[in-house]
Amino acid sequence: MKTDTQVTIRSDERLDELHRNGYYIIQDPGRFCFGMDAVLLSGFVRVKAGERVLDLGTGTGIIPILLEAKTPGEHFTGLEIQPESAEMAARSVAYNRLQDKIDIVVGDIREASGIFGASSFQVVTTNPPYMIGNHGLVSSCDARMIARHEILCDLDDILRESAKLLAPGGRFYMVHRPFRLAEIFSKMIACRIEPKRMRLVHPFADREPNMVLIEGCRGGNSRLSVEPPLIVFREQGVYTEEITELYGY
Repeated sequence: MKTDTQVTIRSDERLDELHRNGYYIIQDPGRFCFGMDAVLLSGFVRVKAGERVLDLGTGTGIIPILLEAKTPGEHFTGLEIQPESAEMAARSVAYNRLQDKIDIVVGDIREASGIFGASSFQVVTTNPPYMIGNHGLVSSCDARMIARHEILCDLDDILRESAKLLAPGGRFYMVHRPFRLAEIFSKMIACRIEPKRMRLVHPFADREPNMVLIEGCRGGNSRLSVEPPLIVFREQGVYTEEITELYGY
């Protein structure tokens, strides 16, 4: 169908409200839809006025769109290797009339510094594949496999390119899984992205964390701030006030 903004929504797609600035996002349930991790990352990221932001592996384009709504950043770019996902993300940008603020670029994370140039951004964000190889349940859908498993890029690729893409003192933001924290920190430091902030996300107050939000600084000094834990549910099916505020409803 055609919307009032003359953006096509295909029969296998849906249009979801983001509860921010009246924005919507186009998603294909048969491919991959954004999850809570992307929303939590958008609430953890700090973007200052005039800064340029790059989201690596942008998928639906959810993080650039949310960051444009929540922060005073100057410009936002999403890099996505899958042309179909990038095209859908670009339609979401157009639907929200954000073409002047957000670019969606088709390209490989492993070649990102060559695409954009060194020190091109003050902020780099990523919601990367969490699973190594075939660890965990492998989906039969290629788009979902690529989103969840380190098939087309791995943590080394992301950190290496982020270190090149960030201006000196620039900030790196990532959501990942706590079971890989030791590896994440050692590899960040090796790439001269110093871990600066960390927040663990717990599904319930009495459960172990299942996500971690991380901020690093290119060339920063060694000093890590551990923020209070973020609790998702007060009780089964009921979000905490902080999660409700992050979602905007």
